[in-house]
Amino acid sequence: MVILLIIGGSASQNLTAKIAAELGDEVCPVEIKKFPDGEKYIRIKGKVEEEMVLIQSTGYPQDENLIELIFLISNLKDLGAKKIKVVTPYFGYGRQEKRFEDGEAISAKIVCNLIESVGTTEFISLNLHEDSLKDFFSIPVHNLSAMPVIAEYIKENIENPIVVGPDKGALGFATEIANVLKCESTYLSKIRISPDKVETKIVTDFNDSKIDISSVEGKEAVIVDDIISTGGTIVNATKILKEHGAKSVDVCFVHPVLVNDAVLKIYGAGVRNIIGTDTLTSDVSHLSVASIITKFLKTKNKII
Repeated sequence: MVILLIIGGSASQNLTAKIAAELGDEVCPVEIKKFPDGEKYIRIKGKVEEEMVLIQSTGYPQDENLIELIFLISNLKDLGAKKIKVVTPYFGYGRQEKRFEDGEAISAKIVCNLIESVGTTEFISLNLHEDSLKDFFSIPVHNLSAMPVIAEYIKENIENPIVVGPDKGALGFATEIANVLKCESTYLSKIRISPDKVETKIVTDFNDSKIDISSVEGKEAVIVDDIISTGGTIVNATKILKEHGAKSVDVCFVHPVLVNDAVLKIYGAGVRNIIGTDTLTSDVSHLSVASIITKFLKTKNKII
């Protein structure tokens, strides 16, 4: 039996406590504060074992949480940890995985390289925005799915669901959940006009979709996605679903980035419930991914 010592960064304290409790392991105490000029101070106050699990999301403020993660990894290595499993439930900077315009920094690649270079021996995340991010690492990388947690919520709370991806990229999430629930799924087509503006239309090519969008009539539509940021895509999708007779619209997703007034806009469009997970801390983080991460760690490390 392998005993892991868990340590959590300031962005994932609650999730760290849940995972440690499910594993029956200790949480290594750490002191994290700021100097008057804003610089981070990190002190690991517990004993560092040869094998450590570090949990820290890198959402807003991304730069601050990322530098904290880097400090923690490097410090663990300096203090004697031989294996450092880094769990980053939400991976900030994960949406710039290639150069879209000449001269752009490929921020996802840079951050992946940085995380590995300071001592990470294994990297774990949930629903990376692009699975290709794994190619930026030379260490083992595991991209876990939080969709089973979302599927369980839908099963317990929605009687006659149809699962909808707000764009073609989210069809895989909708299909994954629909297969568990044995219900129908489809998607809408999205055209991005600018970084913060999208236009959503009815799908006209159904080769990759199981049903016609008209099948939402009278059903409880559930929009599923990995990340919701500004909420523009969700607002547009909600309007279309309601125009086609959806009885209700709920939104379930993994990473509640939710910038500016995204929640207000989504509720204003007529959404009944907004349900996110605790990969990031927010007012809509109602589902926990602790069981997903715990199950992986138990299986991977043969913890009894």
